[in-house]
Amino acid sequence: MSNENLIFVYGTLKRGGSNQHYLAGQKFIGEARTLPGFRLFNLGQYPGMIPFADDLNGVSGEVWSVEADCLEHLDLLEGLKEGLYRRELVPLLPPFADRKIEGYIYARSVEGLRDIGGEYVV
Repeated sequence: MSNENLIFVYGTLKRGGSNQHYLAGQKFIGEARTLPGFRLFNLGQYPGMIPFADDLNGVSGEVWSVEADCLEHLDLLEGLKEGLYRRELVPLLPPFADRKIEGYIYARSVEGLRDIGGEYVV
């Protein structure tokens, strides 16, 4: 695959999720988990991941290799221009610990939102 990027997904983009079709034609690499220090919050129809200092377990998800044009579409879906999410490097546990893998971090307040822990069930 040319111009590939590694991306960590943890919500509706996962296999079986309502937005998984955005990853059609891309390569599933494997299941993954962040280092401790991240949590998911219920945003209604989808989760948002934030850094969370008191977390001990991390967030489960998947790593995908995506082409540049797919990544542009994902950025639109995730509302980067609107400030809903930001895409940044996410530290993962082995076997992905030494790889540069980005994920979408929720960029707004989670005050009043339900903490759903480290796994979003699709």
